[in-house]
Amino acid sequence: MAGGRGSACAALAGLWGALAACSAKLALGAGYLRGVCEAGLGAAAGPCEWLPIILRAGCGGLVIACNAVMWTFFAKALKYSTSSATATVTSTASNFISSAALGYLLFEETHALLWWIGISITLFGLLLLHTAPPPPQEQRHPKEKKI
Repeated sequence: MAGGRGSACAALAGLWGALAACSAKLALGAGYLRGVCEAGLGAAAGPCEWLPIILRAGCGGLVIACNAVMWTFFAKALKYSTSSATATVTSTASNFISSAALGYLLFEETHALLWWIGISITLFGLLLLHTAPPPPQEQRHPKEKKI
């Protein structure tokens, strides 16, 4: 059960990392919202002056919060996983998939064929990591004392 908990924590770490990246992109690209706000309110552009500043500050705070949650889940993944490689690859694959989904939903981004080939290879490696039998325990010499 500990391996499943480690994989779940690693997947959540990848998701929170992708949310942090989306928050950063929103924080740095909030200027376009001023035009949307002015178009929506008509000539009353007064409230729209502060909108990008407020959104940048809020999204900047989200970057810090999402990264803190991501590192918390990643530390738990390392604790519960059978190896650090499994936790790292699971987190990375989850981050790639989450970033692709969030990029498509929030920013209408698409990915090239080479990106899809790369993520497929990563997922295949992840499958190999999760289906491989665990390594055997170290065999101690019978005369060797435990310390």
